[in-house]
Amino acid sequence: MTQQNAEEELIFEQLRDLVISTLEDLKAIDIQQIDVAGQNPLTDLFVVASGNSSRHVKSMAENLVMKAKAAGCQPLGVEGERQAEWVLVDLNDVIVHLMLPQTRAFYNLEKLWEASNQQRSSSTQSA
Repeated sequence: MTQQNAEEELIFEQLRDLVISTLEDLKAIDIQQIDVAGQNPLTDLFVVASGNSSRHVKSMAENLVMKAKAAGCQPLGVEGERQAEWVLVDLNDVIVHLMLPQTRAFYNLEKLWEASNQQRSSSTQSA
């Protein structure tokens, strides 16, 4: 591993830890990490969590953005704050999905990516 790769890995781990600890501090519900490295050209990790209400979801997103900026990670974008049923915070290597429980159940990102991983591994094994 080169020096640059080691530094990038450390930065990624620090960002992931910042996201998880911030969400835990803000009482996010059922925080899940989905490793999409090599499967998604946009990011390496999805973090999915729920909030009690749209106000809670919006507050978590705002606080996460503030903490990321304070740590020197400028978010690439934030989507969905107006309705706050599903707020996406793009931190480049980590994309955070904050949702109301019913929205999360409907879209079920965890199962979607799990199925995608299984399909990829079965097609690799049969090749």
